[in-house]
Amino acid sequence: MSATIRTQTMIAVTDVEKSSAWYCAVLGATSGHGGPEYEQIMVDGTMVLQLHKLELGHHHGTIGDPSLPLGNGVAVWFEVDQLAAAVAQVKAAGATIQTDLHHNPNAGHEEIWLRDPDNYLVVLAG
Repeated sequence: MSATIRTQTMIAVTDVEKSSAWYCAVLGATSGHGGPEYEQIMVDGTMVLQLHKLELGHHHGTIGDPSLPLGNGVAVWFEVDQLAAAVAQVKAAGATIQTDLHHNPNAGHEEIWLRDPDNYLVVLAG
C-alpha cells in the first residue's frame, strides 16, 4: 500500500471551548470548527488535533468513559519549528508546565512538557 497518512488525533475533553482556547493560545493555533461539542485545532491550515465533548456519543458512541480520569497514559506530542518562540508563547499563556525546557537524550532534541485543562500531557519538541 502506497498512501499518505496523517494523524488526526482526537481527545475527549470536559469543556471543548475551554480546551480549544488553551490549545489555540499554547500552539498559536486557530479554531477550525468551534462550538461546545467538537473542535478542530488548526495550524497554518492543517488540523493538528480534534477535541470532542467527553459525554457526547453522536453517531459513534462516546470517545471516553466519563467515570475514569482523563489524560492518564496519553502524551499529545507536537514537533515545532521554533521551540524558543513556542516556549515563550506557553509561558505567556500561563500554561501549567510539568517539566520545563530540557534536553531529551533519547530523542536528541529539546522539549517542554505541559498539562492541558483535562490533565493530558502535552509535549512541544524542537
